[in-house]
Amino acid sequence: MSDADKQRLAASVLAGLPGAADTLSVDMVWEHLARYGDISSERLRRHLFDFLEEVVPVAARLGIRLCCHPDDPPFSLMGLPRIMSTEADYRAMLDHLPDAANGMTLCSGALGARPDNDLAGIMRRLGDRVHFLHLRNVRLEGDGVGCSFYESEHLDGSVDMIDLIKAIVDEEARRRASGRPDATIPMRPDHGRDILDDLNRGGQPGYPLIGRLKGLAELRGVGAFAESAS
Repeated sequence: MSDADKQRLAASVLAGLPGAADTLSVDMVWEHLARYGDISSERLRRHLFDFLEEVVPVAARLGIRLCCHPDDPPFSLMGLPRIMSTEADYRAMLDHLPDAANGMTLCSGALGARPDNDLAGIMRRLGDRVHFLHLRNVRLEGDGVGCSFYESEHLDGSVDMIDLIKAIVDEEARRRASGRPDATIPMRPDHGRDILDDLNRGGQPGYPLIGRLKGLAELRGVGAFAESAS
């Protein structure tokens, strides 16, 4: 790669989330990684549970529903411990504190980067504790955990988005039937492909504008069809 290409790649990796005020350097990333150098997955999970034991009762009292996003990617990179990468990880957290205030964000792109994660099955089995949906898709380039993957269009990736949305629609119907006030699960059409003006907009890597709007239209269309077919 040329020096300019290397700098562009580094800037994409270090960009962080949209709206973030901090700009990291490579040295700062190494400093952050060093903080976790001696922390095992078991210890980090214990820290999470200790934190939730303090905040979940307060959230329940205030009527707030917490939702934990999965590891992204859902496997270790550079020695980082991972504790929210599989259905079993979420089951352990939800069983530890069964209050409805303790829930999950189902991010189909993050969880979908592991070929052994059954997204629709996770939604069907843990759906009553899903408080937020990130619907995005990835294309896997292998069949093992930790394989290479890349961002894809919402309906054209390794995640069976049609089946997942059907599971979501079924869960919302169950909630409405039982009178739950949170029958409609908040959703964002995450990521997607750069298309049209996205290609020259200079926006945050991985966060196209038009590509996400296209994805939103597709997801809403699938959802409407799934509801009519139920």
